[in-house]
Amino acid sequence: MQDITVQELKERIDKGEKLTIIDVREPHEYEEFNIGAQLIPLGTLPSKIADLESLKNQEIIVHCRSGARSANAKMFLSDNGFDQVRNLLGGMLAWREAFGNK
Repeated sequence: MQDITVQELKERIDKGEKLTIIDVREPHEYEEFNIGAQLIPLGTLPSKIADLESLKNQEIIVHCRSGARSANAKMFLSDNGFDQVRNLLGGMLAWREAFGNK
């Protein structure tokens, strides 16, 4: 599935869409700044996969600081049968550049 830009994600959040967004950064990064996503650090994703089973056929947006860890998360989830995973291009760096801390 095609990845998502920060602009598209922000528009969808602002419209009030119910989205499944997973932040794969570490807890200290999440505490510093987050957009309200569910925190599942990349290293713990394999142990949490069963918890996400009900989302297998739904859109899931993954993000991290720059897009690298979330690209790995997208690949892992896709390899495990999640077929609608989108990576947030540029991650939180791009988000903060575009919107600041909003």
